[in-house]
Amino acid sequence: MTSVTPPKGRSLALLAFSCLITSLDFTIVYVALPDIVREVGFSGHSAQWVISAYAVFFGGFLLLGGRSADLLGRRRMFVLGMALFGGASLLGGLASTPGALIAARAIQGVGAAVVFPATLSLVNTMFAEGRERVRALAVWAMAGAGGLSLGALLGGVLTYGFGWQAVFLVNVPLVVAAAAAAFALLGADGPVERGRGYDLPGVLTGTAGATLLVYAIAEIPETGWTSATVAAAGSALALLTVFLGVEARSRNPLMPLRLLRNRGLAAALMVIFVFGATMQNVVYFLTLYFQDVLGYSALRAGLAFLSLSAVIALANFVAGRLMVRVGVRATLVIALVLGAAGGALLAAGMAPGGSYRTVLAGILVYGLGMGTIYPTQFAAAGTGVAAREQGIAGGMANTAMQLGVGTGLAVLVGVAGSGLDGLTGEALREATADGLRAAVLVAAALTLLGILAALAFPRRRVPAQTGDPDPAPAEVAGRSRS
Repeated sequence: MTSVTPPKGRSLALLAFSCLITSLDFTIVYVALPDIVREVGFSGHSAQWVISAYAVFFGGFLLLGGRSADLLGRRRMFVLGMALFGGASLLGGLASTPGALIAARAIQGVGAAVVFPATLSLVNTMFAEGRERVRALAVWAMAGAGGLSLGALLGGVLTYGFGWQAVFLVNVPLVVAAAAAAFALLGADGPVERGRGYDLPGVLTGTAGATLLVYAIAEIPETGWTSATVAAAGSALALLTVFLGVEARSRNPLMPLRLLRNRGLAAALMVIFVFGATMQNVVYFLTLYFQDVLGYSALRAGLAFLSLSAVIALANFVAGRLMVRVGVRATLVIALVLGAAGGALLAAGMAPGGSYRTVLAGILVYGLGMGTIYPTQFAAAGTGVAAREQGIAGGMANTAMQLGVGTGLAVLVGVAGSGLDGLTGEALREATADGLRAAVLVAAALTLLGILAALAFPRRRVPAQTGDPDPAPAEVAGRSRS
């Protein structure tokens, strides 16, 4: 029986939409967090886990999610991840206790860890390496990078109009629509290929090690080096050491170590780590500046991100043209310079007596850097990787990002919170502004380290068009049946 190949444009729209959903949930709770703390009954440090639980389980399960997409089928894992994400969102919207809400956020993170690498590998395998893939990644990345800023905007609007529960419940109809559309817009997976099984020791040690590492990194800014964080960090390093040993000997490794010999992928992972540690965290501190220093309401704080979202969308499309014209490496360098300059301008404007106008120039330049680097770094990570391993490459790329986000946040929150103890009123507001400005300035300086990693990427222009570097046998069979 002959199957009909879904239109690529509609398929790409679905993949971009799914990337938007998972990206939104990093920032959509930022603006709603004060209402969540008040109404659900969080106290002190526990409120941080509304944000951290998502990041910890997202980062911890990405390698497993990426490998599962390669082994079990990308459409299958896309639908499964959407089901997990949607179910967890429903639980989050109905939660009435801190434990239930944190558990829902953790399951959301697992669902996102399944969806994201499946989505990225679908983009990289549906569109041939060259201009076609670059343009597709620009559309996909526009949704992902835009979601980080739109999350704050949407969170403010929903919290103001419908209450904090809406930031979770809004996901339910979105993921139902996406999962249903997958059967029409994504090609059916072939039979699971024999002889490519799971590396169970690698799954257990890698997933547990990555999860504990992200957990320890997320805890340090709030609790410091307590016995719990030291134990978690030590256990994580021990498990990851065992994981590397297992992977070196496994016939079916969860993360084939030979991929790290790909100079392009290795350089891309370093750039992505630096991006996560610096540029991606700036949105968090800008949100705090709007609410804690300028006194913006949830709605106004969300609307303040509208200009950032628009600039990111514009820069995403410019990035595709830059990659074709000057190459991936040069585009990475340009993006990192813009990100650092934008962060410096933001820091200059984040004064106690500042306003939206004083940070607008920084928002615009920073947005250009964000929009340029997001598609470029993922294009770099997928360049030269065989089709059958695009899922795990995507998982590795996003794991690097999540580890970067956690590490950077640990450093930057410490910088921002220095000297706030015992202060109240106007003195606290002024000290908060000073701390946030210092954190963003440090992030801007550290962004420049990414240039060293970018220069390690091979000097190569994006070809006009090339074939798929190494399609998996099951994919070739699937194409012939189509």
